[in-house]
Amino acid sequence: MAVVGAGVVGLCCAWLLQRKGHRVLLIDPSLAAPGLTQKHALAGGSQRSGSGAALGVLMAQVFHRSRGRAWNLRQQSLALWHSWLQELAERGQPVPRRQGLLWLAAEPEEWQRQQALVAERQQLGLALELWDRERLSTLQPALPAGAIGALHSPLDGQIDPPAAMAALLADGRDSGLTTAGQRVGAIERDGPGRWRLLLEGGEVVAGLAHVVLAAGLASPALLQSLGSSPAMEPVLGQALALRRSAPGPWTWPGVAVWRGLNLVPRPDLGAEATFWLGATLDAGSRADPDQQARLRHWGDAGLDWLEQASVVEAWQGCRARPVGRPAPLHEQLQPGLWLVSGHYRNGVLLAPASAAWVLEQIEQTTPRP
Repeated sequence: MAVVGAGVVGLCCAWLLQRKGHRVLLIDPSLAAPGLTQKHALAGGSQRSGSGAALGVLMAQVFHRSRGRAWNLRQQSLALWHSWLQELAERGQPVPRRQGLLWLAAEPEEWQRQQALVAERQQLGLALELWDRERLSTLQPALPAGAIGALHSPLDGQIDPPAAMAALLADGRDSGLTTAGQRVGAIERDGPGRWRLLLEGGEVVAGLAHVVLAAGLASPALLQSLGSSPAMEPVLGQALALRRSAPGPWTWPGVAVWRGLNLVPRPDLGAEATFWLGATLDAGSRADPDQQARLRHWGDAGLDWLEQASVVEAWQGCRARPVGRPAPLHEQLQPGLWLVSGHYRNGVLLAPASAAWVLEQIEQTTPRP
């Protein structure tokens, strides 16, 4: 079988299928480069893939719904990330992870919603709790003075997407995963029950029992000739790596979210003062300068230490959002052709659950010896 697309979703699919005994070919032009996050200089920051541009924030247990498909996918993925990261570390492929998430309330209405959410989640046995302004004031560096309170989720948090992708690829290859650093030009039927891929270099990969399409915004074009082209639109995610001018202690319990913008301490990068700041901000594929300014100042947080921080790097990347349908898209388009795409802002979070869905569907339709 083949997996088309080596973003975090495609890599999770290929890795899990290979670990479960399937022979898998992973195809993506990025695999021809030395690293998975090769960057190309653009005005206003470097351009990465959607997965490479993500901050990797895992907001599962603070999701606003407590039932349904979206809630179930988030809880499944959070549990799978926990077990997968442990397995990868044991196999010599550790991935940096920051446990914990602090969602700051900027308005009284938001604080009321958080209070109701914590009460509801505690009834479900989840360890969410409320932190008042007095408790927030003890954290360093200072949090926004306008924060009324916060919801603390100890099991949500953040993983490093490029590091996770590199670990999945390396461990997959150790288990026999084969890769091709080429672009797929077309998907065609190859006789009864089989598929073939036409690569842009002229090579043909034939006799495939299954093709898993996890190519994000490139997926619709590959499906047009097959009479199925799900509508998806680009949404731009932007991020900054910054460094504090005066290093000091960092006592936050993980990621902090303020007015929809995520700030992630990254002491593992070799400098205690380094942090990431980012969000999915713009419809389309072009950065809005006003949104960039809002990101740079963390939604007008009014923090001296943040205003004085220096930008180490800026990057951006497009994510695929389904038009008129909930994200992500999980479906069998034809026998043996699986679409796993359109994750929008939740690709890193939901990738394990998407891979588990693909594995379950393939094993239900493929007799095993």
